[in-house]
Amino acid sequence: MKKTVIAIVGPTAVGKTKLSIEIASRFDGEVISGDSMQVYKGLDIGTAKIMETEKQGIPHHMVDIKNPDEPFSVADYQKLVQQYVEEIDSHGKLPVIAGGSGLYIQAALYNYHFSNQRRDEQLTRQLENEIHHRGAERLYDRLKAIDPGHAAKIHPNNHRRLIRALEIYETTGMTMSEYHKEQSDHSPYNPIFIGLDMDRDLLYKRINNRVDRMLEQGLLQEVKTLYEQGYENHQAMRGIGYKEFIPYLKGQQTFDETVHLLKRNSRRYAKRQYTWFKNKMNVKWYTITPVSVNEQFRNILKELAGILQGK
Repeated sequence: MKKTVIAIVGPTAVGKTKLSIEIASRFDGEVISGDSMQVYKGLDIGTAKIMETEKQGIPHHMVDIKNPDEPFSVADYQKLVQQYVEEIDSHGKLPVIAGGSGLYIQAALYNYHFSNQRRDEQLTRQLENEIHHRGAERLYDRLKAIDPGHAAKIHPNNHRRLIRALEIYETTGMTMSEYHKEQSDHSPYNPIFIGLDMDRDLLYKRINNRVDRMLEQGLLQEVKTLYEQGYENHQAMRGIGYKEFIPYLKGQQTFDETVHLLKRNSRRYAKRQYTWFKNKMNVKWYTITPVSVNEQFRNILKELAGILQGK
């Protein structure tokens, strides 16, 4: 029989962490973070990492497992999550994934196949040098010409994904869109997707308030510490909540401008998360409001109990 895995998905700041604790407590589960940035040590406030006092004794995995200067890919996430699912299930416990990194969760639960093409370091350096000296626009235009569908899914400033897409094409002759079409829609698990949704205006207000709380908790100092430790150009510092502060620390923009960008980028990310889960996964959605959250969580637990008992 396929192993059952619960996946709690949805945009940032909607309440996934709280629900994951309630589900794990009710059904004897362990939580696996579905956030691609929470793997990094020292990135606590900006990633809204769960605090020890909030865990209620529930084991959590995929948190604080990498130093900020270590690379971490979707393939790395997939491999580790699948190991944790096996381990948690072998103990008779229920794996519960909670997070908003859609590609990562999809890769882990649908056994996404990654290219085993070795990186061409010379080509990578060549593409990096072109971006450094001429900017990313020329490379982005090149990607749009060979693979407009994939180009539309990435931001021109996401240099890592831009370079990888061109590198795969140059070394294999296959576009990323063609590669993605070969992926399977079948999962080696029995995934149960629970989606939390919220009115856009309310969600955006919660996101803005969350940013304000992060600043009160010391987000600026957290980013400054990482910056002073020399992590500016590493993958960990490219996440929302960190990259926005680099120009401020360099004296290139004001604090108010930085906060504005952080809130805007967080809202846009939430929109992209919602779109991803709506289009890519078979999710049952529950609309959350401040008044209905407890009632909705009770409904979710009740429905989930019926599903799990029927398996």
